[in-house]
This record gives sequence, structure tokens and C-alpha cells, in this order.
Amino acid sequence: MPQLPKPTDPVFPGNHIKMFNALLDGSELTLDRDGNRRTAYSLRHTYICMRLMEGADIYQIAKNCRTSVEMIEKFYAAHIKNRLDASAINVRRAKSAPRKQLSEVYQAPVDPEAQDFV
Repeated sequence: MPQLPKPTDPVFPGNHIKMFNALLDGSELTLDRDGNRRTAYSLRHTYICMRLMEGADIYQIAKNCRTSVEMIEKFYAAHIKNRLDASAINVRRAKSAPRKQLSEVYQAPVDPEAQDFV
């Protein structure tokens, strides 16, 4: 029976680059639409573009990603400029409910032998 992870266990117990590439291979997402090989850095580009298309504050995105607004405009927003809704950009939205802590979501089983772990 597999053991539950401990709080001190590493998040990525193996080589994270090999794990990421295996995930891409398994989901047939190794190459992007232009034929370029995807890397973990591709996730940054995806995150920034998706947040821009959702109308997120470009200054907050720049702060989160530790880059400048100018870099986002030049290298990210340029790719999606025809898909952006100008009326949705930098609009204040009501705050969502706070996220639950992991301890609130996950309850350890009382009797591990009575549970089936995958």
C-alpha cells in the first residue's frame, strides 16, 4: 500500500525537467503550434497571455512575474493583441472568497486499511 506524503517530502521527488518532459510526451504537447519544443518557461508565456486575455491588471502581472510592463507589451501582448478585449483590461473586480487551506480540504483517513489508495 502506498504511503501518504509527509510534510517534509519534496514536491518533485525526481528530476523536474525529466518529469515535465515526460508529462509533455504523454499528453502529446511536446511541440507548440509553430513546431518549437515546449519548456517549463513556456508555462510563463501561457500564464501571462491567459491573464491578459482575462483582463487582469498588467501591472499586477508584471509584479507577479518580476518583469516590466514594457516587456509584457512587447513580447507577450503582441502575440494576442487581436484577441484582447480592451474594455476588460485593468477593470477592478470584486474579490473572490479566500482559498481553503490544504488542511481544510484534505482529511487523512482514520483507518488506512479501510481505504483504497491509488
